[in-house]
Amino acid sequence: MTSAASPQSIAYVTVDVFTTERFAGNQLAVIPDARGLSDQQMQAIATEFGYSEVTFVLPPRDPANTAEVRIFTPTMEIPFAGHPNVGTAFVLGRQKEIFGRVPGGILRFEEKAGLVEATLSREKGEVIGARIVVPRGLTAGPEIDAGTIAACASLTSEAISTRIHTPIRLSVGLPFAVAEISDIASLSTARPNVTAFHAANARYKPEEDSFSLFLYARSPQTPWQIRARMFAPLDNVNEDPATGSASAALSAYLVSLLPDQDIDVEIAIEQGVEMGRRSLIGASVRKQGGIVRQVSLSGNCISAMRGLIDL
Repeated sequence: MTSAASPQSIAYVTVDVFTTERFAGNQLAVIPDARGLSDQQMQAIATEFGYSEVTFVLPPRDPANTAEVRIFTPTMEIPFAGHPNVGTAFVLGRQKEIFGRVPGGILRFEEKAGLVEATLSREKGEVIGARIVVPRGLTAGPEIDAGTIAACASLTSEAISTRIHTPIRLSVGLPFAVAEISDIASLSTARPNVTAFHAANARYKPEEDSFSLFLYARSPQTPWQIRARMFAPLDNVNEDPATGSASAALSAYLVSLLPDQDIDVEIAIEQGVEMGRRSLIGASVRKQGGIVRQVSLSGNCISAMRGLIDL
């Protein structure tokens, strides 16, 4: 496997996640062998990259698993995120070995949110992406007033739709304020207002993170094809081209609202269009006995860069 070239440097790989086109999708830096790095060094490296997340791969605590994966944003460590897991599985799955073991078709990552299982996707024998199972169930609440959402997104209150649900905080490991926008045209005009985000953070700050906003619009003709945007300026992420954890939470919540007691739903979420980094996230939701039992995310990846970080 790829490992540190010397005690003074460590190898990295960057990939574009939820895309088949290089320099589209969501950027991710992966440190495939982070042994020897301190928490402070991990945070400094994540800050230096400036991507929404960087992952650091360590040997598993339990040998039955593949690896321990730690996820850092430019400002903090987080318990779970979607695109870092898909991208890390892609990188590790293409290696000849992972900490001395040949990777199989399923990888298991130990994370702060729990155990994440990733099934590798292949085409002509080559790993092209992954499907991950979200480690936590859906939590919903509290509701958030439409005026706060509108102010944060520089939209009018009329642009916030409540036809299916009111704006609400959702999480499957990382919390987001989620709101439906009346149409894609209005969604495309949204811009983060940092002052409003600070006010929202003071009022609605979650325990795990700063106030982050996930907006979406769907067509009445194709309700399971969704366009989305995510803003988190308080975490130095002005806009994210693909947000797997928010997509999973939204998908689970929308299916939970259906009257069906038993249903499997496939959802396609397009994000990053306004940034010029189009991403396509696949979400699968299984509902049994009136309860969402499983949520998975899938997507393709493509490698972008590799090199050494001087320590």
